[in-house]
Amino acid sequence: MGIRQYTLYMAWMVAVVATLGSLYFSEIRGFIPCELCWYQRILMYPLSLILGIAAFYDEYKIKKYVLPLSIMGIFVSTFHYMEQKIPGFAAIKPCTQGVPCNVQYINWFGFVTIPFLALTGFVLITVILLIKRR
Repeated sequence: MGIRQYTLYMAWMVAVVATLGSLYFSEIRGFIPCELCWYQRILMYPLSLILGIAAFYDEYKIKKYVLPLSIMGIFVSTFHYMEQKIPGFAAIKPCTQGVPCNVQYINWFGFVTIPFLALTGFVLITVILLIKRR
């Protein structure tokens, strides 16, 4: 038994914390999300709902629906983080309107930005779901 029986709940909690964190940054702190931030939200918000329902019903077959979202989130978050931290990526302009994607609203410890937090959430969800094999 052990920790593996709680993998869906752990993944759900990561998704909920990531969702609430993004809402905190935009609605309470007033940070306007850029285009890539919206893509990350589009990939994370459904995970909060899907993983919550799956955890409630102990439905592990949900992984085939959740993993593609979290893996795509890893790619989007990695690209966004590299755009913020690597000067060469600033030349690639996926964000054409609104807030530029290279804006760093937070920069904790010199490397923790909002895309880094999203990347951490997507990686945790992916790893947690891969722990459970049924």
